[in-house]
Amino acid sequence: MSAPTRRDDAAKTPHDLWQQAVRIRQEWLDHALSTQPADKPTAERCLTAVYARASRPRPRFEWVDSPAKALPLVSGWPTLDRLHERIRAVRPPRTPLLASDIAMVVSQLRGALSAGVVHTDPELSPARRGKAKEPWPELAPQRAFDGGVPLAVVLHQGVRVALHRSLAHGFYLPVRAALAGDGPVPVCWYGQQDASWIAYYDVLRRLGLARYGPDEAGHLDTWADLARSCGWWWPGEEVCVVVDRPQVIRIEPVPGTPHDRVRLRPGGVRYRDGWQPLLSGVGADPG
Repeated sequence: MSAPTRRDDAAKTPHDLWQQAVRIRQEWLDHALSTQPADKPTAERCLTAVYARASRPRPRFEWVDSPAKALPLVSGWPTLDRLHERIRAVRPPRTPLLASDIAMVVSQLRGALSAGVVHTDPELSPARRGKAKEPWPELAPQRAFDGGVPLAVVLHQGVRVALHRSLAHGFYLPVRAALAGDGPVPVCWYGQQDASWIAYYDVLRRLGLARYGPDEAGHLDTWADLARSCGWWWPGEEVCVVVDRPQVIRIEPVPGTPHDRVRLRPGGVRYRDGWQPLLSGVGADPG
């Protein structure tokens, strides 16, 4: 970024930067809710790069039309409880599970990205106010700025937290719960619905509020391209099971939320094989 561009960014008011962030957030929400067919070559390229980061060779890719179609193919693969048991074990097994390695890769990336943020990143260190160190309230943006809430906090609440609530509580957690009717679902990633953390660091970069090194920037771009190209995916040592994007997604606004949260409507998602999960608790306020 050139010096004149940095001066231009510095001259913008928090409100100007917030309006820019809202436009970028909408871009990412559109990707997260896209019903276009998967971009399989891009998804496979990105997943191969993710495997390489975890010191694994390119897997064989098995594409399916819905998470329900994926379940028989990933039967017996590790669940979150199994991963936690291995972490807590007195003598952890020598051979790490791929899902654990990928989770560690993502955690390290997010830490490195936060280190490149020009302000103290609320993702790592929640910002607090006053001598009592109380959390900043979550308010509508203009009220927040008028009340002295820092731009960094508004961006975190309005991009990272808002998208996570829309995509997790408003989409993949209810769908996963419907999928788990017969037992725990093996560990997976959510492709397009993993967009909340990716969007957050992309917003900071595009607003000039973060400076990432070439490796971190390239790694973020891999996850960004992956979120733009496919649905859920389950990583196995030899095969990666990847779900196409849904055929139909219908959403509605969540009333009374300050950052344009959305959620699936009842019966609001149908996959390409006709699977339409029975949803419950969609968009419940996580508190």
